[in-house]
Amino acid sequence: MASPLLTFRPEGIYCPIGDFYIDPWRKVSRALITHGHADHARPGMGRYLATDIAAPVLRHRLGKITIDTVTYGEARDINGVTVSFHPAGHVPGAAQIRVAYKGQIWVVSGDYKIEDDGLSTPFEPVPCTHFITESTFGLPVFRWRAQSEVAADLNRWWADCAAAGKVAMLGAYSLGKAQRLMTMLDGPGPILTHGAVEATNAVLRGQGIALPDTIHVTADTNAKDHPGALVIAPPSALAAKWAQRFGPRETGFASGWMAIRGIRRRRAGDRGFVISDHADWPGLLQAIKETGADNVYVTHGYTDIFSRYLCEQGYNAQIVQTEFGAEDDTDEAA
Repeated sequence: MASPLLTFRPEGIYCPIGDFYIDPWRKVSRALITHGHADHARPGMGRYLATDIAAPVLRHRLGKITIDTVTYGEARDINGVTVSFHPAGHVPGAAQIRVAYKGQIWVVSGDYKIEDDGLSTPFEPVPCTHFITESTFGLPVFRWRAQSEVAADLNRWWADCAAAGKVAMLGAYSLGKAQRLMTMLDGPGPILTHGAVEATNAVLRGQGIALPDTIHVTADTNAKDHPGALVIAPPSALAAKWAQRFGPRETGFASGWMAIRGIRRRRAGDRGFVISDHADWPGLLQAIKETGADNVYVTHGYTDIFSRYLCEQGYNAQIVQTEFGAEDDTDEAA
């Protein structure tokens, strides 16, 4: 029996033949990166490889790094191992990484969602024999509504806030979620953004990704100058002194975790909007089925329940301990 093409080491997911890691959480000489969120893209690696769409954000977040890029579907030979990056639908530039050698085909999903959000390159299933999947929302309770329905709720809330003379303040992660929300908004005033959000907007716009017009909130920003405004900021900013400049306001949080009533209460926001850049329960199952893989390795999230269910469905599923985050946009780390 051939040795596994990918193994799991203290540094991360490792390919011994190719001598590279995928989304490592310890410093290594060569790292293949699925996307730019902080739990998957960490500083200090010798060399990075990512998609051409993800690279500008990686440079923005990690500083001066040595990085090479590939386009979606482009094959790259690393010490005789063929690797390629395929759309994950998670955020702009996010990829699943396919690793192939002498008949073994493994795919590392990174984070993914199967709904086309109109901003990220849509998810594409990649046939393989071994699939390493996230399970952030690996419980049957997590079932997302269509993006258009959530957009209608958001815009009604924004209009109601404006009619009441309040600023609508929306908490969302600065890479991916914030920009996705912008494309969904159609309200009575301008969109204002926290610095962390606007910095990411600038990076994405700089590479030709179209986003709605936004106004960067600075020390001189006065809410009275922007009637009917909606503000997008990292969730942590909504409870900070930074938010007090806007006077009367309502707060909303946009996250898959808003599907759980207790979490909505703990966030102490006025509204919770259930929308995630991760796959829900049906999405996870659909993605796994479409790979054709018999062997499934479950990483961060509801690993126990999800892997047990997969075994009951006939998969050879097992839990893999990683240091990837299981949270969906509940705070801003960058």
